Amino acid sequence: MKKTYYPKAGELTYDWYLVDANGQNLGRLASRIAKVLMGKHKPTFTPGVDTGDFVVVVNCERVVVTGNKLEDKNYYNHSGYPGGMKVTKLRDMLATHPDRVIERAVWGMLPHNKYGRKILKKLKIYAGPDHPHEAQQPEPLALD
Repeated sequence: MKKTYYPKAGELTYDWYLVDANGQNLGRLASRIAKVLMGKHKPTFTPGVDTGDFVVVVNCERVVVTGNKLEDKNYYNHSGYPGGMKVTKLRDMLATHPDRVIERAVWGMLPHNKYGRKILKKLKIYAGPDHPHEAQQPEPLALD
């Protein structure tokens, strides 16, 4: 009888991928990034085991959305106090914190538990074309 393969901590290797968000659609980009972060692109993928890779996203301020999302899409924050709701439009969020737009889109596609929070720490997002991860030699990620 064959046994199911379960990767051990010493057998895991993590690669680094570089994604240029210039002109990329936000949702399609986020789903591809989430797939790589979870490790679903690897044949050794096992649910509940962190087999995913690191992803570095550059030029996140140039991400593209379709339709009227720049005006219609809202981000909600609540302080927990009465009247503490703050609403930010996508256009304003891209102007002030473009990294949070991609981070929230990717977080929505990850498991919402300790495993998902651990995975999200492997996502590095930068507004411009420069990033401090040259030593890891990230290879470009082919977005299909």
